[in-house]
Amino acid sequence: MLKPVNRSKARIYLGKKAYRLKRYLQWYLDGKRYAAAKQADPLPYLIFTHRTPLLRKLKDVDMWLQHNKVTNLRLAAKQLNGVVLKPGETFSYWRLIGTTTRKKGYVDGMVLFHGQVKSGIGGGLCQLSNLIYWMTLHSPLRVTERYRHSYDVFPDSGRTQPFGSGATCFYNYLDLQIRNDTEDVYQLVVYLTDTHLVGEWRAQLPSLYSYEIYEKKHWITSEYWGGYVRHNEIYRRVRNLEDELLADEWMTENHAIMMYEPLLTQGVVKEMV
Repeated sequence: MLKPVNRSKARIYLGKKAYRLKRYLQWYLDGKRYAAAKQADPLPYLIFTHRTPLLRKLKDVDMWLQHNKVTNLRLAAKQLNGVVLKPGETFSYWRLIGTTTRKKGYVDGMVLFHGQVKSGIGGGLCQLSNLIYWMTLHSPLRVTERYRHSYDVFPDSGRTQPFGSGATCFYNYLDLQIRNDTEDVYQLVVYLTDTHLVGEWRAQLPSLYSYEIYEKKHWITSEYWGGYVRHNEIYRRVRNLEDELLADEWMTENHAIMMYEPLLTQGVVKEMV
């Protein structure tokens, strides 16, 4: 059951330290083989590509945060572009990007803290983790660690993907990890144009499957503490080259505290299928 939680500054500070230490220990002691190699030349076959606009007009968000986000995305994309994911290896978003500090050129960008928009060094990198997660759902690669957004901050204005189809990130313990359980080599390509953040998963061999990501359930609940929580489940249809349906897979579920008033006519739980 989700509800807003107020924690002291001391609790937040110590919690970050503890979780970050735990992640450092995992990176070096968990026995995983983490992807590290890069290749300048793109692999021959495009598995999936997606792009998202760099600048969006968001309610009550200053545009300078959006422009600073572009700077942060450019630095982080450089760390990830060309990374090769070999069979049996795991892609770790934060292990590859590293810390986001002023010394490295990162600037204040938009961050979400308990559902509130704030500024923070390296802010805006969730756009990159969201992009990579969405592309991975359209590939044979397996997401082994992903964190959903616990707050739904902005209404669905112009949404083209299902609610909850992204992956939040926070250095270093809210990580995005992807494992290559196939026998093929994959490569992540990410770069910025003047207007968009662009990503590609590429491979040595052509894809034998196509993937359709869709929302099967979507409902809003009115909670005892006075707010609303939004829920949904995301599924994936897998088809072969002859367009035959091979699988209809449950992928994830999402639960997020709504930071705006939903349009509920009855003031009670409403389910949309």
